[in-house]
This record gives sequence, C-alpha cells and structure tokens, in this order.
Amino acid sequence: MGTECEHFEQAKDVNPITKGCEECEKEKTPWVAIRMCLTCGHVGCCDSSIGRHATKHHEETGHPVMAVSYTHLRAHETPEHLVFRV
Repeated sequence: MGTECEHFEQAKDVNPITKGCEECEKEKTPWVAIRMCLTCGHVGCCDSSIGRHATKHHEETGHPVMAVSYTHLRAHETPEHLVFRV
C-alpha cells in the first residue's frame, strides 16, 4: 500500500467531548450519524443531518481527520463503531 495521508499525522488520541452532536444537543435537533474530530474530540453531525456540524467544524478549524460512525445514530444513542476516515 502507498504512503499514509499527510493529514493523518494531525490525528491524536482524543476522547469525544460529547456523546452526540454537540450543537444538535444544544439546539435539540436530531441527527442522522455523527463524526468525531481526531484533532480535538469535537463531535458533530454528518452532512445528511440538518446542521452539518462536523463539516462546519472542519471549515471553522481546519481540522482534517474525523472518526466516522457507520451506525446511524439517534439523539439517545452513543457511537460504538468508529473507524478512521480521512
């Protein structure tokens, strides 16, 4: 396999700040799936969700790598199956 993506070097061993999308929890809005920033631990909703908070976090911070939950989560569930995605 080829060399590792340069952005992956910015990934850290972080813990999620919240169990669900931080902004959706505050706004009391639902999400489809969540993403965790591997630079700071921010948890945001995916682009299929109303808020698109993970993308907004990336645009505001420039943090390039997220852990992706392939499980479609609801506001009362927690991420259990996270995998790396660049």
